[in-house]
Amino acid sequence: MTAAQTRANDYLQRAGIVLTPQEVGKIEVADLGLSELEKTGLCLVIYINTDRYCAKELILFPRQTCPEHRHPPIGNDPGKEETFRCRQGTVYLYVEGEPAANLSAQPPAGSENYYTVRHEIELHPGEQYTIPPNTLHWFQAGNEGAIVSEFSSTSRDEFDIFTDPRIRRATVVE
Repeated sequence: MTAAQTRANDYLQRAGIVLTPQEVGKIEVADLGLSELEKTGLCLVIYINTDRYCAKELILFPRQTCPEHRHPPIGNDPGKEETFRCRQGTVYLYVEGEPAANLSAQPPAGSENYYTVRHEIELHPGEQYTIPPNTLHWFQAGNEGAIVSEFSSTSRDEFDIFTDPRIRRATVVE
């Protein structure tokens, strides 16, 4: 198990989210091709992903950011619709809409130009927000990190469109 997988599992355990040993071994570490995991990326546990629905845990370390992206239409599918439910910590979610006067999160240094949506939704444990299909969004954990449960239509990560052209959806092996 990598250091990031161990750290992600520690976050889950502190939140009272129990994984099977098989699930622990399958924690995905996504650095998105930037090799800056402390700033950009996240860890994921995918419970199920079928042609009808998906359920995941998203684990973000302190101030870690999942970069701006959207889930586009594919064929007759309008794109992934997802509901984020905060389980632990604070998560700052940014979507299309009226920009916040002052952002609670800051895009990673050097990548600011790739963060264009600024409508802020602040989620605390027990709060949730649904992101419509094909909507630009990005999110960042607060100072203590965050765990977000994601419930969505089918996830097709390989088709996600990121604003930053340097991003590659990939799993990291330390």
